Amino acid sequence: MAMMRLRREDPRVVGSFRLHRRLGAGGMGVVYLGSDRRGQRVALKVIRPDLAEDQEFRSRFAREVSAARRIRGGCTARLVAADLEAERPWFATQYVPGPSLHDKVAEEGPLPAAEVAAIGAALSEGLVAVHEAGVVHRDLKPSNILLSPKGPRIIDFGIAWATGASTLTHVGTAVGSPGFLAPEQVRGAAVTPATDVFALGATLAYASTGDSPFGHGSSEVMLYRVVHEEPQLRGVPGALAPLVRACLAKDPEQRPTTLQLSLRLKEIAAREAQGLGEVRPAGREDGAAGAATVRTPVPRGSGPSASASAGRTPVRSGGVAPSSAAGRRSAPTPARRRPSSAGGARGAAPSRGGRPAPGTGAGPGGGPGSRGGAKLRPANPRLLRQRLIVFVVVTLLAALGIATVQGCQGPADAAGVAPAVVSSDVGGGSSAEAPPGR
Repeated sequence: MAMMRLRREDPRVVGSFRLHRRLGAGGMGVVYLGSDRRGQRVALKVIRPDLAEDQEFRSRFAREVSAARRIRGGCTARLVAADLEAERPWFATQYVPGPSLHDKVAEEGPLPAAEVAAIGAALSEGLVAVHEAGVVHRDLKPSNILLSPKGPRIIDFGIAWATGASTLTHVGTAVGSPGFLAPEQVRGAAVTPATDVFALGATLAYASTGDSPFGHGSSEVMLYRVVHEEPQLRGVPGALAPLVRACLAKDPEQRPTTLQLSLRLKEIAAREAQGLGEVRPAGREDGAAGAATVRTPVPRGSGPSASASAGRTPVRSGGVAPSSAAGRRSAPTPARRRPSSAGGARGAAPSRGGRPAPGTGAGPGGGPGSRGGAKLRPANPRLLRQRLIVFVVVTLLAALGIATVQGCQGPADAAGVAPAVVSSDVGGGSSAEAPPGR
């Protein structure tokens, strides 16, 4: 926050606070940087002499200061002290170090969507506490929002109101900028928490674009636009534009509540921040920009572990995946597109089911090409698994059959008995022995 030297007409001591610098001046009075005897710094505002003479304003000021004492929340500047009976009433709030939102945007330009949403969520949460205390800020704008290291803080809440300011016929007595005042304030109607929602929508639009949603011009022109024309939201990020437009509805009943705003803006801030986080590691594959990924075909005849471990292998643009066969020393060659067959069944694009595209140069063995330069079809993982299962089943069945035969012949050979025995000729001839059991 910019500080200026004290002028000759400025007081040096107010209450128990010693004044050091000017922080700014507004429709109600001048704001000073002060400190107490313990060294606590405060922002102390002294009311203008003409307003101090207005008893109606003093009464209103007293009610608002009493309500401000009840406000609790980390997103507001805490009220430290006030003197309502002084010749020129004053109040002191906690000093918040850091630039205002207006100064930050003016110096650095529009803020990114994630930062705008995070600031808006914190401000909405602060306004919930303000409204629960029965106070309506009535003058929320970028210059009344300080960006401290601990988050945004709302200042001048609930007391920025002067006699006759509801109609804004005397702009000099009004506190605030016409581009951030709600239509009901311009018409002189009663203000509600929805009035602050309108101002918050205009503030978020300013943070996103660096300009008021109702443009520039004289006070009369700006106030007419607020009441009769739609806001210009060009430049507001798409994630925020619908919510900002809802805040700027002419009818207060159609605006979202501060609680709804806080929840919605937190979601947007989290989503936008996550989107930025996902962009950073993209393309960071072995330090090569534009790294691609291809599926590594499973080597023919490999076991189930090779099939299960097949995944994505990063390769540089214009190359192919290195060979997955152990001990294979063939050098990788650039991928070449195989001309399509006469039937046109095979193309350069990968087929459904995650099969590798023909023509990538990967041979059945998983290398960049088969030995001898023969053009073989790429290995199909599913077909390899089926063949492997059939091979294992057939092998097991064959082994089981051999074991069964050997088991049946073993006892007979051990006893020395053949299943069929031809006896020697008795009585001059030969005959076959009768089967057992006869």
